[in-house]
Amino acid sequence: MATDGTVLQTGDPAAVGMSAAQLERAFGLLAAATEAGQISAASLTVARHGKEVFARGAGQQKLGAGPAVDADSIFLLASITKPVTACALMILVDRGLISLEDSAMDYLPEFTGGDRPAIKVRHLLSHISGMPDMLPENVSLRRAHEPVEVFVERAMQTPLLYKPATDFRYQSKGILLAAEIVERVSGQRLRDFEREEIFAPLGMERSALGLGAWAIEDVVWCGTDTEEDEELRSWGWNSPYWRDFGAPWGGMHSTGRDLAILLQTMLNGGAYGDQRIFSRAAVAAMTRDQNGALDAPWGLGWGVCGARVWAFWGDLVSPHTFGHTGATGTVAWADADRQLSCVVLTNQMVANGSLLRRVSNAVAAAVEEG
Repeated sequence: MATDGTVLQTGDPAAVGMSAAQLERAFGLLAAATEAGQISAASLTVARHGKEVFARGAGQQKLGAGPAVDADSIFLLASITKPVTACALMILVDRGLISLEDSAMDYLPEFTGGDRPAIKVRHLLSHISGMPDMLPENVSLRRAHEPVEVFVERAMQTPLLYKPATDFRYQSKGILLAAEIVERVSGQRLRDFEREEIFAPLGMERSALGLGAWAIEDVVWCGTDTEEDEELRSWGWNSPYWRDFGAPWGGMHSTGRDLAILLQTMLNGGAYGDQRIFSRAAVAAMTRDQNGALDAPWGLGWGVCGARVWAFWGDLVSPHTFGHTGATGTVAWADADRQLSCVVLTNQMVANGSLLRRVSNAVAAAVEEG
């Protein structure tokens, strides 16, 4: 990875060894999906060697209404939120306030009983803690508009699925507990910590955990049906409750351009311009496999190549690629070998991620020179 503080600037694809025609082909897949009604909004942002070479949107913020979508349109990221939560925790690791080898119980003393003392902080970030993805009472809690704090309380008590570090199971509730550790150690709400320590220093002005300063009308609608049933209007993805809930596992809003800045920071080894957000050591740890002999590759927050859950960054990237996807139809990835990053944001998952994979393949294929 580069280790300078390269700041993204607009550039020409040919100047960084990429095909402009192939990037147009990649975007054409999103435009076609929009025209076919599979999605109603999308953006594609691509950068290489510190140059933003493509940034465009298709569709409208809300089906049949609202402004046109561009690379600065704000989408609900869903699970791309997870590596950002991990980034927040790693800042505290850099400062010597948290050790990944510590028991999670050292920071969450009420998290006791059974095998819980064996859960290390690192296990929460690489999906091997034994925590479930969702609580059994997830829907009922959302129907009741319970706050994050209630989800934390229930997560402390929910049964583990297996003995920690013996298996891999994708787990949103492990990320929730990692977020709780950040809040207790920092003394701040996670949304405030991320704004002050990540988004503001990086100039990610259109990013927030929860809605930030925006109204729902300012962000892209999830899905292609504007007439949701009454129940979903109360607690679904487009409800005021969920949009500002700030789920550490899926409640972040951002844009293609803002996420490209975060990916570039990772490619730079943790620096962006004159701002050092993460140490080089933290970036290296976040983007390499942490699960060893389990044959379940995952970094700290970021997915890595070989991850068996999904790889929506496609089939053509190098082995040194990291990223994450989200159930709302989003993916952000960076190929360290090719110094290439790609952010595809849509508002509905298509064919179990096929659209995201195909667009990612077309972007990777646009690289013509080293």
